[in-house]
Formats: sequence, C-alpha cells, structure tokens
Amino acid sequence: MKKIILCAAVAVFGLTNMNAQDNSMNNTNDAIDFGLKAGVNFAKLTGDDVENADGRTGIHFGVVAEIPVSDVFSIQPEVLYSQQGLQEDFTGGEYKLKLDYINVPVFAKFYVAEGLALELGPQFGFNVSSKSEVQIEGADGEEISSIERDLEDSVEAFDFGAGAGVSYKFDGGVFLQARYVLGLTSVYQGSSEGIFQDDLNNSNLSVSLGYKF
Repeated sequence: MKKIILCAAVAVFGLTNMNAQDNSMNNTNDAIDFGLKAGVNFAKLTGDDVENADGRTGIHFGVVAEIPVSDVFSIQPEVLYSQQGLQEDFTGGEYKLKLDYINVPVFAKFYVAEGLALELGPQFGFNVSSKSEVQIEGADGEEISSIERDLEDSVEAFDFGAGAGVSYKFDGGVFLQARYVLGLTSVYQGSSEGIFQDDLNNSNLSVSLGYKF
C-alpha cells in the first residue's frame, strides 16, 4: 500500500511536469525551474479535544518545480516528506501522535514584487506512518516506561487540505518560504483511538529553505 501511495504521488508530480513541458514548447523564454527544499514543521491537530495540546516539531523535505504561466503568475507542484502530529501532557506522562505524510501541494504563485510571491492552493496528503506513544514518568519527571502503538488501521490514508504562504527567491536560485496548511478532512475518528472523541484535522505551519536549479 505504501509503495502504491508513493508511486501515485510521484506520478502526479511527473504528469504535471510533462504537461508543463508540452506547454512551454510554445514559449522558449519560460523555463521550468526544478529544485529541492527542506525545513521545519510546527504541526498540530485541531479539534475540541486537543485545544490544549502541544504541537509536534518535525521536518519536511522534497522536490519542487515552478512552472511559469506569465511574468507574475506560476504554478508550483511539490512532493514532500512531512512529519506531523501532536503532543499532549497528562498527569504522570505524555502522549504523542506521530503522523508522517507524503504531501503533494500544488500552489499558485502570484508575484507582487521582484522575487516576492504570495502562494495559495490545495494539498494532497498520503499517510505513510501513524504511531502513538505513551510515555510514563516518575515523580522526578524521568521516563520510566514507553508504549508505542501502530495506528495504521485507525488513521485515514488520505488527507486533503488547503493553504497559503509567502516566498522570496534570491538571485542565484536560493529561496525562503513560509506556509500554513489546514487539513479539511478528518485524520481519524478519535473514538477509535480511545483517547479523543472528536474528529481531528491537521494544522501545519512550515518554514523552508530551498534551491532552484
């Protein structure tokens, strides 16, 4: 299943690029920029049961392609590995929900100044790992036991979201990016995990550094 999900994500990226290359044959001045990016996620989940929960700080990395449509507008598909989830403290320990995705955002970019762009678009997420971890702490705060559980059967395999962001591209290909994406589909029914009763949605603020060739 995971191999199928990965192949699907790569296929979406590849088909988008093939279409863009066909279109660009009519305008040799508009070259497609390919690149790499990596950064930090400040992820959490939204829902009434997790209002006081802390987020999960993780990483993301992957490939990007910027397809020019006009001088001030372009489309940027990406394929990213992304660590998300949450952490919640309770008396005597803490609970961690670790959700890892292959995310495929397809964002429209509107350049408002030289190198500065506003971004908006959908994101298609494919879950590749879902685990919960309960850590029990002693009176001195040190961990005395840890229990990890696989949640593959409880977490939805597909996550759909929408987001917005801002990016700045420097001369030479280096770019900075900040983006927020909110999941519009439920991660899973909380009652199936036995801890949360409401549906939960992904929420992720990310900061990235990248390079386009």
